[in-house]
Amino acid sequence: MDDLLLPDRYKQNDFFICDVFDSFKDDMASMEHPVFSLSKKPDHRVLVYESNGNSIKIKPSYTGLATILDKDVLLYLASSLMNAKNNREKISKTVRFTSYDYLIATNKGTGGFQYKQLQEGLERLKGTVIQTNIKTNGVEVIEEFGLIDRWKIVKEGTKGKAVSIEVALSDWFFNSILGDSVLSIDKDYFRLRKPTERRLYELARKHCGNQVTWKIKLENLKAKIGITSPTKTLRFNINKIAETNHLPEYNISIENDMVMFTRKEPPKENNASGQLPKHVTKKEIEKQAKPGESYDQAANRIKGLKDALK
Repeated sequence: MDDLLLPDRYKQNDFFICDVFDSFKDDMASMEHPVFSLSKKPDHRVLVYESNGNSIKIKPSYTGLATILDKDVLLYLASSLMNAKNNREKISKTVRFTSYDYLIATNKGTGGFQYKQLQEGLERLKGTVIQTNIKTNGVEVIEEFGLIDRWKIVKEGTKGKAVSIEVALSDWFFNSILGDSVLSIDKDYFRLRKPTERRLYELARKHCGNQVTWKIKLENLKAKIGITSPTKTLRFNINKIAETNHLPEYNISIENDMVMFTRKEPPKENNASGQLPKHVTKKEIEKQAKPGESYDQAANRIKGLKDALK
């Protein structure tokens, strides 16, 4: 099965790890609706979906729609903010983080190509706009907003590698954090190779959740995924995934164009596989050292924080 998933690039015994986050988080609004493009090429379509009499329009910028791979940034930030919120720390729409920590946590490489992908993803996240048309009691409200409001990258060195990043989240996304409208997801989500597999997992997690099963007609599933390929292609792909059984947490099966998701095992209250590791480099430890504190003292203090969070 490992060849069906991306390699687990960063095993715990290879790094000094401080488990700062309880688990990865995904916002329920974008899990429900096909907000992100599944294309690996620039996607300049305007997407329109109907939901309970209301419309949702997703518009790209010149760089194209934000992709489900770009969404990894939002998953990382949602996880960070929810952890801080659960620890009763003050949170803000503006979040700062290091590109290295983000790439490690989301199981990406740390070469120049990945840093370039990160910047391009931020451009698409900033440029993609969502327009909603909501009708309630005879009143129609049309609203337009982005996925993030702004971003900033600080680079250093002759090669200009990104060091630190600042992202200002949109009210729409930040309100999901404030309202606890998020769900924990398995860390192996980041090992799924294909965008459609990621979308299927999201839908299974959102609708099956802690239930034993969730059923949906193939045509309805296709609409929720947000793909334009023929139904027969989706049917073929689901059958292949059913054979390999490599989706995290859920089995998938299809019979007479009825798709069924089933939990592989009962949910665990504290799922260690959902732990989001923060890999602390020597430079980061030195940076976090308090005045007069040695490197070893700082490392032991951070390790103590890790143990306290278990």
